[in-house]
Amino acid sequence: MDTPAPEPLAIPHTELSADTLRNVIESFVLREGTDYGERDFLLEQKVAHVMRQLERGEARIVFDAASESIDIQRVK
Repeated sequence: MDTPAPEPLAIPHTELSADTLRNVIESFVLREGTDYGERDFLLEQKVAHVMRQLERGEARIVFDAASESIDIQRVK
């Protein structure tokens, strides 16, 4: 009998050190396929956009134990 995969765990961005948070956000915005529309943004601008979304509760950091990966997701 297969055990269902655990739900991804939300990690409050306030629980991460400044360096770790920056690295997580940079990794997210540098992924291939991240789309910011027709306008190009600098890395610093992309990081700032994601940081504001995290601070406003519009996005969250999640850890998926099954894939051992971290992602940033929009809050629905």
